[in-house]
Amino acid sequence: MDVTKLASIIALSEQRVEWQRTMKSGDRPSRTNLEKRCVELGLKMTGQRRVIARVLSDANDHPNVETVHHRANAIDERISLATVYRTLRLFEEIDILDRHDFGDGRARYEQADQDHHDHLIDVKSGKVIEFQNRDIEQLQSAVAERLGYKLVGHKLELYAVRVGEDTADKDD
Repeated sequence: MDVTKLASIIALSEQRVEWQRTMKSGDRPSRTNLEKRCVELGLKMTGQRRVIARVLSDANDHPNVETVHHRANAIDERISLATVYRTLRLFEEIDILDRHDFGDGRARYEQADQDHHDHLIDVKSGKVIEFQNRDIEQLQSAVAERLGYKLVGHKLELYAVRVGEDTADKDD
C-alpha cells in the first residue's frame, strides 16, 4: 500500500476516534473556519454538517464530492453521499465554498475565504498547485486598463505537464 494513502487512512481513523470521544464527553469540538462562517450566517449546524465542514476546513487539497464523503464517513458512518452533495451545494449557495472544474470531469472544492491565489493543474496526475504571482496580477490589471476596464476579480487556471514528460499521444 502507498505510504501516503496509509498515512491518510491513519489520520482519518484518529479524527474519527477524536470526534467520537468529543461527542461522548458532551464537549463541543472547537469550531472550524467553515463552521464559524455558517454560524455567523445563521445556518443551523447539524452534527453531520459539522463533520463535513471540519473535513473541508482540514483539507490541504481540492477534494471532490466522493473524497469529502469518504473522509466524512470515516468520522461518522451515518453521513450519506446525498448529505454531502446537499451540504456542499448549501455551502456554495451561501458563498463559503468555491467550486472548481479543473478539467477532470469532477467538481472540486475549497474554502471561499482564503487569500487570493491561482491554480496550476498537472494534466497527467491531476495534482492542483496553488500559487501567487505579483507580476501576473499586475499584468492582468494592466490588460483590463488598456481595454478600458478596471479589474474587479479574476480566476486563473494553468493546465500543464512537467517539463520533460512526453505530451504526444503514443498511438498517433
